[in-house]
Amino acid sequence: MFSRPRKARVLFGISDILLVSLAFALAYRTRSILHLEHVFFLTPEQMALVLGSALLAWIAIAWWLEIYEKLDSGHPRVILRDAAKQCVYGALCLVVLEYVLRLELSRFFVLLFAALAWILLLTFRLTAGRVSGALRRGFTRPHYLMVVGTGDRARQLAKALEDSVEYGVRLRGFLSERPATAPAEIALGAKYPVYPIHELPALLREHVIDEIVFAVGSESLAGLEEVFLLCDEEGVRTRIAVDFFPHVNSTISLDRLGPTPLLTFSAAPDDEIRLLAKRITDMTIAGAALIALSPLMAAIAILIRLTSRGPAIFSQVRCGLNGRQFVFYKFRSMVENAEELKPALAHLNTRETAFKIPGDPRQTGVGHYLRKFSIDEWPQLWNVLRGDMSLVGPRPAVPSEVERYKRWQRRRLRMRPGLTCLWAVCGRDQVDFETWMKMDMQYIDNWSLALDWNILLRTIPRVLTGHGAN
Repeated sequence: MFSRPRKARVLFGISDILLVSLAFALAYRTRSILHLEHVFFLTPEQMALVLGSALLAWIAIAWWLEIYEKLDSGHPRVILRDAAKQCVYGALCLVVLEYVLRLELSRFFVLLFAALAWILLLTFRLTAGRVSGALRRGFTRPHYLMVVGTGDRARQLAKALEDSVEYGVRLRGFLSERPATAPAEIALGAKYPVYPIHELPALLREHVIDEIVFAVGSESLAGLEEVFLLCDEEGVRTRIAVDFFPHVNSTISLDRLGPTPLLTFSAAPDDEIRLLAKRITDMTIAGAALIALSPLMAAIAILIRLTSRGPAIFSQVRCGLNGRQFVFYKFRSMVENAEELKPALAHLNTRETAFKIPGDPRQTGVGHYLRKFSIDEWPQLWNVLRGDMSLVGPRPAVPSEVERYKRWQRRRLRMRPGLTCLWAVCGRDQVDFETWMKMDMQYIDNWSLALDWNILLRTIPRVLTGHGAN
């Protein structure tokens, strides 16, 4: 019963396929009957290819931007913005397809197609909530539940069930595992009777009860084993509210290891499909960038060797995902003995935990410009390709810094480190250490593929202008 967000996502995906197909047909028909300078015509094979690619692009973009998760209760402004993004990005995909496959698509057709798709999607999404509500009220059968427990946790859960009445949810009442101290009824939006737990077999015989939700303390669950067995034998669905640790903000999921079910608490992103998409993106962009930049990187390496003593590449041990140590590479921007000079310059450090000196005197002449425009970071593309790092993520710290982290700061190690991150586009080297750490937590808590691309695109002008770098 509570899987309605998943069902809604499927239904919105189907509606997108139908509406985008309609927009394609209308745009093609409109362009065909207009007597413009150039004749526009697609063979059936070309039409199937373009339409199929468009549908794939629209659905993939909606998934990437997490549009379907927000539609059921989204603000009209958010729906308008997301639909516009989806159609603009979809049109850009068609332009790329045209150049790759050497098709001759009418620019007017592509623009008209995107505009019609936006209008149709927007019209449907703005009215979908009212339509789905009317359909639920007219065709959804009531779904009856009972709550085990009478404490604050049970009452909060029951109130949430009351608020789901538009989805057909109906609360029958409460079951108390301690009937001697339980009230006769509980008043919320309405008054609900409280039954002793031993009366459950009779209640199941006399009333329609689709589900039973347990909202009791973890210490009470073992004593309710017989109740679980009864529900199992009767075929009644049971659920357990697992808010035993109210201050734990981890995402909760159920996994299975062989025959053993495991309740999983994740304090960092763990969506394997999206993380795989992130990894594929990292490998693709890093590999392409290494190939494209290799002549420049060779020239920079020669310039470093000619202007200062020491190797062109600086390597250092850094902490990666979950504390794994790896060798981190960058172009050397400081004098050869920079690490040895560190103790003598400690009094100039402006960070509490990390070591950072504005206008570091250890920088070489060439190194100053390499750091200003982040060119010294280019060799880390190899780290990205190897899987040590990602394009976007918390910057990798040296082990000595990690040892001085406060406990809450160690959670930044639960995300693969990156070339750039949120703090890098919100002040770069001007951000203090505490804010830096909080921004990393903000990134981890709100991570999405769209956020990664947002950070990447915002990083480009920062790097090109050298803004905020020391």
